[in-house]
Amino acid sequence: MVIQIKNKIVDYSIKKTEAVVPAAATKDVMHEEIKRPDELKGYTYKIKTPLSDHALYITVNNIVLNSGTEHEQEYPFEIFINSKNMEHFQWVLALTRVISAVFRKGGDATFMVDELKQVFDPQGGYFKKGGRFMPSLVAEIGEVLETHMKKCGLIKDEELSETHKALLDEKRAALESANSKPAPTEEEDGTGYPPGAQLCKKCNTQAMVLLDGCMTCLSCGDSKCG
Repeated sequence: MVIQIKNKIVDYSIKKTEAVVPAAATKDVMHEEIKRPDELKGYTYKIKTPLSDHALYITVNNIVLNSGTEHEQEYPFEIFINSKNMEHFQWVLALTRVISAVFRKGGDATFMVDELKQVFDPQGGYFKKGGRFMPSLVAEIGEVLETHMKKCGLIKDEELSETHKALLDEKRAALESANSKPAPTEEEDGTGYPPGAQLCKKCNTQAMVLLDGCMTCLSCGDSKCG
């Protein structure tokens, strides 16, 4: 088509075509429009509590985003919980559907870990091997989710520094020396911490002892004195 220009040309510019972004440079994030692929990567965790004779098996299936690129990331897509114990079937099924829905919605799903870990059983919780206290079965499911999200890189594991670890070892040795009796090993009492140790509110481990006039946790290093 021919266009006749009747006015005087006073300026001009060159129209640039939009650059095509290579597919490998884009970064997909989880959102509800992503369809479930035919195959997912699954991880199964076993929970055995004193509340039941039967173990619970928690399976979390991951979807792989940006496969084959520098942005490759596994993200939880769905969760299933199975057990021979049918006592909790109704609420467990409801819980798995809600968690799976949050996963598929996308965004930061790590908040569920704290929400689940803060659920307390009105009939009381239980101690796991190693002296770790679980306030409820729901809280232990939350801890499994935390473990899984750390594997995926969604939650960063807070490790004690070498200096902090050395300080805890020094304080523990001083405590054993003052008592003139070494602390029992984990094989002896199931915890490895001094008898009479109190429950740490930060890590839920029965490892809080009085050191230098200050309550200090021998497991996570939390101290009342800062």
